[in-house]
Amino acid sequence: MKLKTVLRPMFILLLAASFFVAGCQSVTPPPTASDPPPPKEDVKTPGGSDEPAPQGDAKATPRNETLYVNGLQWGAPTNFNLLSGNPAFPINYGNSRELVYETLFMVNQLTGELEPLLGTKYEWTDDLTLKIELNKDAKWSDGKPFTSDDVVYTYQLGKKYDINWSSFWTYIEDVTADGPQTVNIKLNKDDPNKLTVLDSIEVMPMLPKHVWEEVEKKANNDLATIRKEVNEDPIGTGPYKMYFYNDQKITIVRDDNYWGQALFGKLPAPKYITHVIYKDNAAGDLAFKSGQVDVSQQFIPQVWKMWEGGAPVKTYIKDAPYYVPGSMPSIFFNLSKEGLNNADVRRAIAMAIDYGKISELAISGYSAPMEPSLTLNTEAEAKYVDQAAIKPLQWTTDVDAANALLDSIGAAKGKDGIRVLNGTRLGPFEIECPYGWSDWNAALEIVAQNAKAIGIEIRTKFPEAPVWTNDLQTGKFDIIMNTPAGGVSPSQPWNRAMTIMYSKGVAPMGEMAFYNWGRYKNDQADAIIEKIPTITEEGELKALYTELTQIWLKEIPSIPLMYRPWVFDTVNESVWKGFPTEGDGSNIPPQISMDGAGIKSLYQIHN
Repeated sequence: MKLKTVLRPMFILLLAASFFVAGCQSVTPPPTASDPPPPKEDVKTPGGSDEPAPQGDAKATPRNETLYVNGLQWGAPTNFNLLSGNPAFPINYGNSRELVYETLFMVNQLTGELEPLLGTKYEWTDDLTLKIELNKDAKWSDGKPFTSDDVVYTYQLGKKYDINWSSFWTYIEDVTADGPQTVNIKLNKDDPNKLTVLDSIEVMPMLPKHVWEEVEKKANNDLATIRKEVNEDPIGTGPYKMYFYNDQKITIVRDDNYWGQALFGKLPAPKYITHVIYKDNAAGDLAFKSGQVDVSQQFIPQVWKMWEGGAPVKTYIKDAPYYVPGSMPSIFFNLSKEGLNNADVRRAIAMAIDYGKISELAISGYSAPMEPSLTLNTEAEAKYVDQAAIKPLQWTTDVDAANALLDSIGAAKGKDGIRVLNGTRLGPFEIECPYGWSDWNAALEIVAQNAKAIGIEIRTKFPEAPVWTNDLQTGKFDIIMNTPAGGVSPSQPWNRAMTIMYSKGVAPMGEMAFYNWGRYKNDQADAIIEKIPTITEEGELKALYTELTQIWLKEIPSIPLMYRPWVFDTVNESVWKGFPTEGDGSNIPPQISMDGAGIKSLYQIHN
């Protein structure tokens, strides 16, 4: 399997997401209709003209018609070009997919299922062919029909240029149109990874061929030149169009001719959506608490204090952990290190960790009780594993049992209280994550403290992020923290398991590796990871995932420290009400009202 090309883009996206949570840049509270207009040089409206935009309406929008969001854009926007590699909200790849450029299907975080959007249905017509039927009503915002030619063109861009979705071509042989409303994706017969190809139909935003062919022509098919295209007035199929932007905020306006009225039954409730660019989480949290922001995708410490203080703030889950888990930040062991290369030592460390304390002190109680597995404890993932079969291997916090385990393998304590195993002192080992990632820093301090109680010496190390990245990839670490394949997609939990355990194609220590950072190797695990994407029968899949999880629980190449939300979807109902909550029967996931199936929230809210 050719996995390195797939993991690098995923890894870069993961790093970006981590930076979003840790802190960032930003601006002033959302303006109201009474605010004075900004200086002319700050104002930009789509259209390509060098003339200043009209004042007044270009900046201010009625509060009761505008949904304000934060936490998705840090820093002034530079472009709205999907091919640039770093487009601004709402074009950014993978967290506001359905506002301007839509995907073929919408992923639902709650179930893991793909729901119809530009595509109406998909099916495997044989082991190598995915057939997709398109919605005949779909149109671009300039009125032209959306057809199979646009789908083929968008996929082919990833083959032609090195862009966000190029890695899918590792598993794809060809994408062809079969009439105006049907597309066939033919898998690479040498590497037919169905799961990753299903990822593509829910993550790839569709681009209009008639627009981007002209951009390519003007740029002489040179990607560096194409990336310079600002694309300030993007033509998409989504319910919104660009309205206004400057270095403080970005506003989009509803397209009242949106084709999706036939699919959703009506238009979205907000006429405008504005993302204000705050300088840091504190500024964004303050605006959110006061009702100047409606939907927040920021880490808010002790969020319950907001509603205890009287603010009409809600999380998707009413009580702790408040948010639906979407990833498992974990520690990885360098398996070439003496002492750490012993699975019993790793198990003892896992049993010594106080996961409840990590949840409480590092992420404000937003992590549910730890149930070690390769799967999240959600409906979308837990179904893949026989929970009864893995339960005897799952560890819990038990310091006495951890000490007894180390005693049983002959790891005796020295005069300083640190154990020695087969002549190797168990420490000091450095445990590492980037400086300033406060929740991760706090979690690792707790791990280091817990290890002392079982006679293992662990010291925290918090370098700058670029140093951590290099250490992670080259294996220059003892124990290091990272998130293995976060997010919800059709390829989970396979993607997470592969990132943790798959050994083929992983560079040796000292060279760059983009997955399996501890260089774990197990031939049976490799075989299972290779087999899973070829299996569709549920019983066989469950058996494979269960066996793989049992291997991981026995050998412990990584230890999850917490469950973390995919996004922090917190709402303030001062202006807009009716956001989805757990148990409301809507099946609308907490995906910040604009990504994947979370877009359906915009049709439910009211003011």
